[in-house]
Order: sequence, then structure tokens, then C-alpha cells
Amino acid sequence: MFISFEGLDGSGKTTQIQRLAVWLRTHRQRVLTLREPGGTRIGDAIRAILHDRSNSNMDSRTELLLYCASRAQLVAEQVQPYLHSGGIVLSDRFADSTLAYQGYGRGLDLDFLRSLLDFVTHGVKPDLTLYFDVDPERALERRMASGAEINRIDVETIEFHRRVRDGYHRLIAQEPERWQLIDASATTDQVAAQVKDIVKTRLNITD
Repeated sequence: MFISFEGLDGSGKTTQIQRLAVWLRTHRQRVLTLREPGGTRIGDAIRAILHDRSNSNMDSRTELLLYCASRAQLVAEQVQPYLHSGGIVLSDRFADSTLAYQGYGRGLDLDFLRSLLDFVTHGVKPDLTLYFDVDPERALERRMASGAEINRIDVETIEFHRRVRDGYHRLIAQEPERWQLIDASATTDQVAAQVKDIVKTRLNITD
């Protein structure tokens, strides 16, 4: 199974992917955790460029193609081989991030993005996508308070982050059978319980 974690930075998805991986391994599941952009040597080099705040003049098309280059390498090098081996892949972001950020956030053409993403991912798509929903203002507060490195996307306007959140909600409405919306304003333990219940049902795991 391929499970992607989506949401604004500061929504808590990175913490939850780590907790879910630990829980799945205690239930004898083979799990690979990945992050985007990155996850490979080439992807990590691209990540550094994308997140560098000195690259504030980066064109939206450049940004798009860099994210897609990192993703293409991740799919070829990590995602496809692990899925073919029968393991579970947990990815901190995947193609839906491009639709939300570069599509709804930046205003790039969504039909073109979908065609490009199909090429980039070799048609690989998550079986389940968990969306961690939180107000953009709350997400940014958490992000700033976390001590994590503040990247180029973090310092975008609040209006940009609102468009991204709205984009995610539109994506969920278009494909509700794949998405699960999680209230990320709850406590870390409460969110983890929501995640575990969803995944238990999908994988037919009993405690």
C-alpha cells in the first residue's frame, strides 16, 4: 500500500508519519518512509535549491520542474521498487502537493499539471491520502515555534497559504474515496489515534 501525507507545513504530518511507521512495524509490517522533495541523493540536492530563501526570485515554472524532477527520481529509485517488493510506502507529500501549491497556490494550469504528474510518477498514485487540516495561521505559528528551518515556501504570504488550503479541499471533493480529512488542530495523540483508526481499517489490522 502507498499512503501519502498531505497538508500545510506546520500541520503535524511529519510527526504523524513517524508515529504511524513505528506502529505499523510493531504489527510486523515492512515500511519505508519518504519525504518530498528529497528521499534520494539527487532529490536532496534539489530540495536544498527549492528551500533556499536566497532563491526568492525563482520562477513558478522553475519551481514546478524542480519538484517534478525530485519526484521522478523518488518514484524510480524508491517508491516503485518498494511497492513491487510488497512493502508499505509512507510519503510525506506526493503529487497532490504540486496540484495544491503550484496549481491552486501559484495559479499554474491544472490540466497541464495533471498530465505532467502522470508522466513524472509513471502513473503511480497513493492508495490512501491523509490530509491534515489546520488553519494557515495556526500552521505557520506552529512552524515558527517548532525550531525547524524556515524555508522559501514558509515565508510566502498568508493569502498564498489560504489558496493552497482551499486547493486541498477542492482535491478532496474531487476524489473523496482516496482522501481522509484529519482534524490537525487536535492534540498530537488525538491526531495519531485518528490516523491509526483509518489505517487499521484499510489494512485490516487488529490490535
